[in-house]
Amino acid sequence: MTHQTTLITKRKDMPKKNYGLTMLGRKVANPTGRLEAFPNKYPRRDYQVVLESAEFTAVCPITGQPDFGTITINYVPDKLILESKSLKLYLWTYRSRGIFHEEAVNLILDDIVAAVHPRRCEVTGFFNARGGITINVTAGYDCREGRAGRPRTNNARGQK
Repeated sequence: MTHQTTLITKRKDMPKKNYGLTMLGRKVANPTGRLEAFPNKYPRRDYQVVLESAEFTAVCPITGQPDFGTITINYVPDKLILESKSLKLYLWTYRSRGIFHEEAVNLILDDIVAAVHPRRCEVTGFFNARGGITINVTAGYDCREGRAGRPRTNNARGQK
């Protein structure tokens, strides 16, 4: 089977279809809590999409001190694919939000599941050390279970 590839060299040659996306290709100066998606052209195939934001910030709800970390999203799309600019602007809303790491990771998972209805999704937050302790939180979802499930681990310490 061969695939024909067309090189798009000029902006005017780009497809006009925007799939209802409101942020991509536009200047957006403020964070938004809205996640956007576009159609998956391969809905019959299982494949993984991994998105990583190494600039995640939130605020400790008790001390008000900033917390920094990396959020990794690994999902198998169904009919929709999460648009990355909307994800960036969504994660930006956490910058001034007082929230524990565990809650942040679970809320991110819930919002992604609500927006794109993936077959499977796992969100992991790798948070920088505070007080000498790092916190890594993983929350998972599997559509076959119809709810968020526990991530699979290999030992009692929770390491994968």
